[in-house]
Amino acid sequence: MGKEIYRNRVIAITGHRPDKLGGYSEDIYRRLVEMYVHVFKDLRPARVISGMALGADQAAAEAAISLEIPVIAAVPFEGQESRWPEMSQIQYHNILDRCSEVVVVCDGGFAGWKMQKRNEWMVDHSELLLTLWNGTPGGTGNCVEYAKKVKKEMLHLWVFWKERTY
Repeated sequence: MGKEIYRNRVIAITGHRPDKLGGYSEDIYRRLVEMYVHVFKDLRPARVISGMALGADQAAAEAAISLEIPVIAAVPFEGQESRWPEMSQIQYHNILDRCSEVVVVCDGGFAGWKMQKRNEWMVDHSELLLTLWNGTPGGTGNCVEYAKKVKKEMLHLWVFWKERTY
């Protein structure tokens, strides 16, 4: 990548859940973390904002923390993880405990629209959006569309990810 213009910026992450990234295996998660480590070593962000969802969000947070880059966890609502399997909840809390800041974007419990409010908060509080998006509809696509609407600079990682997984 080698893009000097991205250095020392606040970078937000949007990306797919494991089902669109190759599955829920430890190997896929490890590859995601490795990819983000590579990207962050190159971009050297000042901070990373993660929505803390399963998949790309958590892998990016894990990678940033491993490089001692401060991570802001943008949690859509308290209890985001409450319906996940127990091991996923443990991992979520482990990462959350190591974030430099936790922002709960919306009050109350689950509502689907709160995911989009979280996405908008991340885009609005960042200088660059890193996307791991395959072009399909869903939350990641909605985040990308919002970023386009507000003319947020984006860097797309899908091709880079696919090259690393095959």
